[in-house]
Amino acid sequence: MDIIYQTWPWYVSGFLIGMIMLCLIYFGKTFGMSSNLRSLCSIAGLGKRVTFFDFDWKAQRWNLVVVIGAMLGGFVAVHFMSDASNVAINPKTIAQLAQLGIDAPNGKLMPEALFGTQIWESPKSIFILIIGGILIGFGSRYAGGCTSGHAISGLSNLQLPSLKAVIGFFVGGLIMAHFLLPLIF
Repeated sequence: MDIIYQTWPWYVSGFLIGMIMLCLIYFGKTFGMSSNLRSLCSIAGLGKRVTFFDFDWKAQRWNLVVVIGAMLGGFVAVHFMSDASNVAINPKTIAQLAQLGIDAPNGKLMPEALFGTQIWESPKSIFILIIGGILIGFGSRYAGGCTSGHAISGLSNLQLPSLKAVIGFFVGGLIMAHFLLPLIF
């Protein structure tokens, strides 16, 4: 059981993701988390008002199961199988976060200033969460998929639009981390 509780090396996790992608390619499926938002809207009945949501969501049931499994797996991993002491954070990153007023996680996987319950007490934090969620939702639809869909599924299928999207995701993340995040905090 110690192997399960430890952080897995990249080559083990990468190999498992690759095997899952081979299975999806074999069965003619594509993977992506943001496409489930369209399925959920269709289930809710928005297909009667918006043609984009008018499709056979039942053909995508398997992808909804993937999302549920990811949420349950994440919950089990964090609450029952994780040991945050084996997560090493670069001291330079801790110093940069301290300059922004964000405390080091100190044995936790995420800093309380960003992921704690106190963010619901600040109107600024709530506004940032709402605007960020809208931008991510719009961006994933505009790019034709989310990071998991393009980076894992699209690149494994050698799709040029996915390569362009992944490059855009990385450039956008660098701009956000180095230029916009200091302005927000």
